[in-house]
Amino acid sequence: MYLALLVIFLQCSGLYTQERVFTFNSVEIKVQPSVKVKNGAPLSIVCHADISKSTDFQLKHNFTVFKDGNIVFMTVSDKGDARYEIPMSRSSDTGDYECTVEADGKTKSSNSLHVWVTGMTKPILTAEKKEVLEGEVVKLRCELPEEVPPLYFFFRKMKMNSIPKEKHVFEPYRNFSVVEFSVEEGDNILQFDCFGRRNVKLEFESTEHSNKTLVTVREPFIKPTLSAKPSTNITEGDRIQFECSTVVARMRDIEIILQKNKTILNSVRDEKHLKYSAVATLEDSGEYLCKVEQGRASKTTKLNVVVSELFPKPILTASMSKLDENKELTLTCSISGFRKANFSILRKNSNGDVWLKNSRNLTMRVNVNDTGSFICKAEVKGIVKESNPVRITVYAPVSKPTLSVVNGLPEVVLGKTLRLICRSMTGTPPITFTFYKGNEVRRIVTNETYATFLDENIRQNDKRGYKCDARNNHSSGVKTSSILNITVIVPVKNASLGSIPYGEVEDGSETAFLCSVNEGSWPIHFRIFRKTDHEVLLFENSEYADRVTWRKEAMSRQDTGTYYCMASNRANVHVRSHPITISVILAGWQKGIIAGLVLITVAGAVTFALWWFFCKKKKAKGPSMEMSGSALAANLTSEKLTRQHNDGDYYSGSSYIEDGENHMKSTDESKGPDLESAEVEYTEVEVSTLDPHRAPVQKGTETVYSEIRKANNDSVENRHSRIQGHPDAT
Repeated sequence: MYLALLVIFLQCSGLYTQERVFTFNSVEIKVQPSVKVKNGAPLSIVCHADISKSTDFQLKHNFTVFKDGNIVFMTVSDKGDARYEIPMSRSSDTGDYECTVEADGKTKSSNSLHVWVTGMTKPILTAEKKEVLEGEVVKLRCELPEEVPPLYFFFRKMKMNSIPKEKHVFEPYRNFSVVEFSVEEGDNILQFDCFGRRNVKLEFESTEHSNKTLVTVREPFIKPTLSAKPSTNITEGDRIQFECSTVVARMRDIEIILQKNKTILNSVRDEKHLKYSAVATLEDSGEYLCKVEQGRASKTTKLNVVVSELFPKPILTASMSKLDENKELTLTCSISGFRKANFSILRKNSNGDVWLKNSRNLTMRVNVNDTGSFICKAEVKGIVKESNPVRITVYAPVSKPTLSVVNGLPEVVLGKTLRLICRSMTGTPPITFTFYKGNEVRRIVTNETYATFLDENIRQNDKRGYKCDARNNHSSGVKTSSILNITVIVPVKNASLGSIPYGEVEDGSETAFLCSVNEGSWPIHFRIFRKTDHEVLLFENSEYADRVTWRKEAMSRQDTGTYYCMASNRANVHVRSHPITISVILAGWQKGIIAGLVLITVAGAVTFALWWFFCKKKKAKGPSMEMSGSALAANLTSEKLTRQHNDGDYYSGSSYIEDGENHMKSTDESKGPDLESAEVEYTEVEVSTLDPHRAPVQKGTETVYSEIRKANNDSVENRHSRIQGHPDAT
């Protein structure tokens, strides 16, 4: 029974769970009446959730409305719609709206929808003061209380018969802005207003202009008056006096300035009057300005003054502007149409003019130090005027010029450029230099005290004589240098090296080396080298010839090697010959001594071998022939093996072994199979004992001696043949 109830309960629970199933089909956001409304109009944001359910059951919905990512509205409802009401929309309500619905753990959001509230509220403008002085500032505040930053603010300053001045400020974080306008000279009644602007979707939207604010301006002082006495039209030499004055409300920080062409002539502080006087000159003609300043306020008055000329500027004339030294020069100072003046003549100098004479005329005998500029001055009624300068040049005659090569030596390398310099030690510049090659004019140069000349690509058959002329404005005329003869240096070419004898040289003999060149100017510097692991300088000398000989008196084996020579001259061109190889070989007498030593060595070896053999033979004649035979065989066999290893240059041990074996076999054929099968070793020699039925011992001894003699003869021949085949043999 309980089991049945449990089954029924589980089935009912499953049915209940199936009845609570739902899903979001979509979530939409709408704006009423439109996505674009005017400022102040009502606005509704509607969020709608489209949901499908398994059955009709109640479901709680959590609605959230976002504007530009920020929450602006939240509500809970069992219906599928929610409404966010804005009774009076403002431009700050412009933005991107989105809604999100959450129900029973499930959430879904709508698409974003842009809402634009057109139009902005009217800004409010306030001024800190309603009345200001010239030079002060007007502080203004413009506010958009219902707008949200970032905002742009524009301020305007307006006065009668002038273009408004405008300032604009960007405010990223507040809905108001403050600016200051300076009050300038001439400002009287000022009007100010402002307006705002914002950026919506890359479009600008502006407010209407604010209320106009009036500001009254008072003068801190009146415009100054400027006068000139006795008048504004006066003559040079008259005294002129300027006076500038004003009326001020307060004396503190008042300043009066008089200036002409931006040059301040006089100034006073905390006074109402300024005076300035001077003796008038032509340079005093022009516009004068009186300026009054107090704080930021300033006012100016201008006055034009004309000064008439009392007398014209004097004129200085010279009898000659270019003349020789020790000649007379006359300077005259005059004023056109005016003679009553005090005259003086001076010479210009960087450290100050040098006075020469108080007179209209000056006559002097000049020298080169008098070259320079001269002026005269004229004075009438305290007015001093200066003439234009006159340039006087006094010439000293040029000295005889000297012509030389720039590098100092009168020579040039063939094909190179010759650089000449012509110089006059004395003479007033400018000096004109003329260069000649032979009798041909090559160049004319005007310079101070010297000139240079380049003759390019010198050839061997060129004319070698050069000269130059020098002259200036002195009446003495032209001076000519001495003729300069130039040596053309021909570079060396094609060096070669030879030797006598050539190739092979006997040790101790003399060898002559000859180094020569095809062409080149003398002297020529010759050097001979031997090349081993490094270059060794053997000979060095300078010759007034195209060849040089060097003799090596006694050559040695160490002199074997490669030789070459190098040649150069003053052209600094170094040429190198092809190398030659010298081999130092043995002399004839050296070869004879070596051959004699070899023959003596061979004869001594043969003599020693014979002596040794006869000594052994004498010992073999003892009482026991068997023991003597065994000892003789053992000694012979030992000597044979020893000479095989140590004296291989004299005889061949193998031929001796072969002959001994045949002799033993012929003597001992009756000894049985054991002896016949034995190898040819020491044992075979030892068993060859003397037999009384066979040949006497003398026969065996003679056989051994003949083999030794034969071996010695072969060794001598082999040694002699090797000496002849030696590389040093003749």
